[in-house]
Amino acid sequence: MASASHVTIRKRVAVFFLMVTFVIVGLICRLGYLQFYRSTWLAENATDQRVREIPVEAKRGIIYDRLGRELAISVSAESVYAIPAEIRNPEETAAKLAAILALDPNNLAVKLKKRQAFTWVKRKLDAETARQVKVLNLPGIGLTQESQRHYPQDNLAAHILGFTGVDSQGLDGVEMTFDSYLRGRSGSIVVEYDARGREIPHANHRYVPPVDGQNIYLTIDLVIQQIIERELDRIMKETQARAATIIIMQPQTGEILALANKPDYNPNRFAEFAPKLWRNNAVSNAYEPGSTFKIITTAAALGERVVKLEDRFFDPGSIDVQGRNIHCWKHGGHGSQSFVEVVQNSCNVGFVTVGLRLGTDPFYQYIDKFGFGKHTGIDLPGEAKGIMIDKAKVKPINIATMSIGQSIAVTPIQLVNAVSAVANDGKLNRPQIVREVKDKNGQLIREFQPDVVRQVLEEAVAKQEKGVL
Repeated sequence: MASASHVTIRKRVAVFFLMVTFVIVGLICRLGYLQFYRSTWLAENATDQRVREIPVEAKRGIIYDRLGRELAISVSAESVYAIPAEIRNPEETAAKLAAILALDPNNLAVKLKKRQAFTWVKRKLDAETARQVKVLNLPGIGLTQESQRHYPQDNLAAHILGFTGVDSQGLDGVEMTFDSYLRGRSGSIVVEYDARGREIPHANHRYVPPVDGQNIYLTIDLVIQQIIERELDRIMKETQARAATIIIMQPQTGEILALANKPDYNPNRFAEFAPKLWRNNAVSNAYEPGSTFKIITTAAALGERVVKLEDRFFDPGSIDVQGRNIHCWKHGGHGSQSFVEVVQNSCNVGFVTVGLRLGTDPFYQYIDKFGFGKHTGIDLPGEAKGIMIDKAKVKPINIATMSIGQSIAVTPIQLVNAVSAVANDGKLNRPQIVREVKDKNGQLIREFQPDVVRQVLEEAVAKQEKGVL
């Protein structure tokens, strides 16, 4: 009996030690798992609970005109942020903030309850709204200064400048194409808190300063820009046009001195305008150039020597091409005239005759050399290539109408650039919208030199055409 009792005790002791062993092994395995597989996650969570990182936005670079006059600057604006761990009553906090910030209190309460170290509530407030938030003095709610874009000239040069988003990222215009220069690099303030969400006295507060963006100097002249925009307003009013564009280019360098479209928008309040008004028609819209394209036809004809200045042409008022009657703009025609007079009179019949004399291959070669059907390379977003008939499908009637600027669609920047090549002794430049990039101390970062794409006309031929024009 005693022997059986000893056996029972030994079994119980063995079971107990076995259970203890399992527990110890389990704890060792758990510790190993936490040490080797979850250590990074645990460390990050501990840091998230202890450390708050508040972003400090970099100041976006200034955009100037060619003479250093401000077109786009950055001004200070306060933004509201939340540290959810420090908020005692999310619903009450959300209700108070929502009333001032015009936000939905329920959605805001959900955001304030999320387990995250930092979240934005609303960014870039006006001064009065920021003051009202500050007066509330809500636990877990703070304000920090950010940079907000401001365009002191309002609508002026809107399609060149573009606009920025809430994170100060360029969304259109040179704000977008030169965003990498303008944006800079954000910094941060790192603060340590205890388990109750209180700032730890004398703890290491780390400040990473932001790096401000670089400044851009455009090729445009503010005064010339003001003049063309005033003229566009007058034209729109007098002609009741749906849209109008003016571009002024320096032919020798390819620099754009002014560029504007109407209607336009105010980049300070771009979201209040229909997106179609953001579209830069000068580079994005293609249209039939009409008689302005006769400059290209003239260049091709003189370049290929299919016509001489003294050659005679007779204009009876119309010409038949493949059964289609093409009329001259002058009723009854211009009669007998030299080629110089054909150009000066902008005579449709004379130019159709010259275009047919040129033929498809030579005409298309010049159209291609002048840059039609391809991007000019201007540093503005949304550039279109224009529209051309496939050369393999071209018929004589197409050549006839193209010679007077029909059956082809070009962008305003393509046309201005091509005509500038004639003025520049036959050299085609890439259009320039930015002259240079400088840092905040005025040190030159990048300079944009004239960029000759190719020689499209012999210099002598270009001078000959300039004499005719």
